[in-house]
Amino acid sequence: MSTTLGGGYAIDPLHDSRWPDFVDRHPKGSVFHTRGWLRALQETYGYDPVAFTTSAHSEKLTNALLFCVVRSRITGNRLVSLPLSDHCEPLVEQPEQFTILSSCVEKMRNQERWKYVELRSADSLLNVGENFSKVTTYCLHRLDLRQGLDRLYQGFHKNCIQRKISRAQREELSYQAGRSGDLLHQFYGLLQLTRSRHHLPPPPIEWFRNLVFCLGENVCIRIASKAGQPVAGILTLRHGKSMVYKYGGSDTRFNNLGGTAMLFWEAIKDAKQAAAEIFDWGRSDLDNPGLIAFKGRWSAERSTLSTWRAPLETASRCRDDLKIRCAKEVFARMPNSLLTLAGRLLYRHIG
Repeated sequence: MSTTLGGGYAIDPLHDSRWPDFVDRHPKGSVFHTRGWLRALQETYGYDPVAFTTSAHSEKLTNALLFCVVRSRITGNRLVSLPLSDHCEPLVEQPEQFTILSSCVEKMRNQERWKYVELRSADSLLNVGENFSKVTTYCLHRLDLRQGLDRLYQGFHKNCIQRKISRAQREELSYQAGRSGDLLHQFYGLLQLTRSRHHLPPPPIEWFRNLVFCLGENVCIRIASKAGQPVAGILTLRHGKSMVYKYGGSDTRFNNLGGTAMLFWEAIKDAKQAAAEIFDWGRSDLDNPGLIAFKGRWSAERSTLSTWRAPLETASRCRDDLKIRCAKEVFARMPNSLLTLAGRLLYRHIG
């Protein structure tokens, strides 16, 4: 089923039979474009995916802009590409296609009276600025895995990374990887601790359960423990030639044991074994120099990721920053139980 929009078509990627193959073969296709990720977003938060393409329903799918419709009485109805996703590149062959599809998106936005359209892209070749205005800039780190493990290891920071991996080995930390309910429970507890330290609500646990169900073997939870006590955990996603680090948590009482470094090293080794070529560390806020430095110590290449919005009057960084500061002040006063409840109530409105 597709809707004609003067020069393009709106399709449902969850039901269009062309979508999975298209994402798999497109060089910029990522786990965030897959049906599994989209289904998890829909099941957890009610976001409905929609893609815009110049390919007619009877033709092979060759390009697309992917969005989710976020409906909220609190933050407004809008198109976001994509909610809760570090990035979601336009899957186009030429810049001209992006221009055509942007016009289709704007036409539907006007028809549906959506507040704005948002893109998250690191593609410097797209002339996004013709139709959109930049709202936020992030750092994006990626590690090239197309080299031997020994060479990769030697590229890690000696004091901050290599020694912590060695420390974890000396401490005889145990390591588990999988998708079981027990691992998810351990991971979520560590995530709650970390979000509480940063005065941020964690996503609801249903989100992670849906990720496991919808993405299956492409999700992996990794836990490091000391004498049966979970000390660090990470969650990674896999698609094609890329593994993505998406979530992490730790118990600061045991940070000196090197559990987090060990988990990332195990994830990198698993990615290599699966013939992945990129380990995607995800985006980092510019005002988080500690996280940026940590990712850089793994020899990950740094690039710029931008958030763009249209129409232009909706792109206000100062206004967004004020909202974030006010929210953090409120969250800082909440006990952990209320912070978790806040995540359950608010995430569907954030997008």
